[in-house]
Amino acid sequence: MAENTNDGANGSRDQSPPDEAALSARLGSLDHRLSEIRDSRRSKTDQSGNESGDSAARASAMALGFRLSSELIAGVAVGAAIGWGFDRLLSTSPFGFIVLTLLGFVAGVVNVVRSAGVASGKR
Repeated sequence: MAENTNDGANGSRDQSPPDEAALSARLGSLDHRLSEIRDSRRSKTDQSGNESGDSAARASAMALGFRLSSELIAGVAVGAAIGWGFDRLLSTSPFGFIVLTLLGFVAGVVNVVRSAGVASGKR
C-alpha cells in the first residue's frame, strides 16, 4: 500500500512541470494584459507632472471640504459675535445671541449649498 502511495506521488510529480508551465504562461499573459490596462489608464488620467491622479483628486476634495467647513463655521461665528454685541449694547441678555447665532447657522448652510453647486445663486 505504501508503494502505491509513493508511485502516485511520483506520478503527480511527473504532471507538475506541465501544469506549472501552463500556470506560468497564464500568469505571464495576465501580467502583460494588466500592464497594458495600467498604461492606457495612466495616459487617460495623466494630470500634472509629478503627482498621480489619485493624490491630485484627494487634494482637490480636501480643499473643497476645508472651504465648505470654513464657510459654515464663519457664518455661525459672525452671527454669534453680532448677537453678543447686540446683547451687550441693548441689554437683551441671551435673546440676540441665540437668534443671530441661528441666523448665522442658516446663512452658513446657504453659503455651503451655493458653494457646493447644489443650488444656484440666481433667483
